[in-house]
Amino acid sequence: METGTAKKKLTLGFINDKSPIADIICNDLTNLGFEILYRSEYIDDGITQLSALKSLPEVCIIDLDFYNKNVLAELRKLHTKYPSIKLIAFSEKDSEQAVKPLLEIGFAGYLLIGSDADDFKKAIEEVSNGGKYFSAGVAKIIQEYFGRKSL
Repeated sequence: METGTAKKKLTLGFINDKSPIADIICNDLTNLGFEILYRSEYIDDGITQLSALKSLPEVCIIDLDFYNKNVLAELRKLHTKYPSIKLIAFSEKDSEQAVKPLLEIGFAGYLLIGSDADDFKKAIEEVSNGGKYFSAGVAKIIQEYFGRKSL
């Protein structure tokens, strides 16, 4: 007998460079009960795929390629076109030059390469509930950024 208290699956989008790591993360997230609505290799492809969906994902995880000179412009376009989607970055970069522009765009989370499925789960749940989640490796940058913003 169903009681009507079944928990709704959180929905995800995943933009990555088709790395084996991303495949493992997607499989782990699916096994944890998340529903992945789409995957794309590039941000512009992700924007196109989003326009074709009947319902938008709640969270989009983006494996960032900082070698792409247009990445920040593409991320701004994504956030401007779909402001309701919570964005979580996934990268090996832990510098202020990498993190600060993403905060200014409106990212709610930042996970460093090496984060495990539990980190992803915590980040997704936190940002989907209106919070923020950042790996410990970027915590100082985040504290300084938000400390300056509150002044």
